Amino acid sequence: MNTIVCMKQVPSSNEVRMHPVTKTIVRDGNASVMNPFDSSALEQAVQLKQQRGGTITALSMGILQTQVLLKDAMSRGADKAVLLSDRGFAGADTLATSYTLSLGVKEIQKNIGAFDLILCGKMAVDGDTAQIGPELAQVLGIPYVTDVVEIVEASDTAITVRRIIDGGTQVVRVAYPALLTVVKEIQQPRLPSIASLKASLAKEVAVFTADAVGADGTRIGLNGSPTQVVETFIPEHSTQCVALTGDVASLCGQLKTIVQEVG
Repeated sequence: MNTIVCMKQVPSSNEVRMHPVTKTIVRDGNASVMNPFDSSALEQAVQLKQQRGGTITALSMGILQTQVLLKDAMSRGADKAVLLSDRGFAGADTLATSYTLSLGVKEIQKNIGAFDLILCGKMAVDGDTAQIGPELAQVLGIPYVTDVVEIVEASDTAITVRRIIDGGTQVVRVAYPALLTVVKEIQQPRLPSIASLKASLAKEVAVFTADAVGADGTRIGLNGSPTQVVETFIPEHSTQCVALTGDVASLCGQLKTIVQEVG
């Protein structure tokens, strides 16, 4: 089974910075981590490989520092890694990102071979849109299943999964090639061994620019993003302790005043 795992580098929770003009997240590679949902997707891909053989290719779009994330993915079981990196990709919304990733998938098909399955995390923790997986499947013209919590069975021609729906779960069988988006609970990501970490440092990440993959300039980055963010900000939180004294009636009056001022 040949599997592609789409991965994203996300800022750590206390290091999110917004660009003042484009209103997009500044991604400079500092204090970034692997998207938790993607970590679970990678672990699921590794377990499928152990059961059925094949290869795993990690795919990402981002700045050149994203190679660190992809080497981490190879230390955890991915065989190869592909990075789409170009200034023209910057500022992409989910539609432009999905188009760009589809070009990466096609490049993998040309250089590595046909894929059976694409695994994506349900969503990225910095955007929470959960749109990339379904949009990528639509661009590629393949079936997809979202919110997958369990792989029930994987055969030579199809995969049966259990997905979360309102009020319960649903078992779905889908033929290859297909795309799945998975929840974090599907697998517990493994930690890489020292040997695999050392080996990953020597592995190469294939980096492709917009020109290299034949990208349409009107469909990538800000130019290809119909969604324009009007305003984005980091909420500011503060706490204050107020000591109240007096009898019950006085305390109730003071508490009422505080609630009215806050609310």
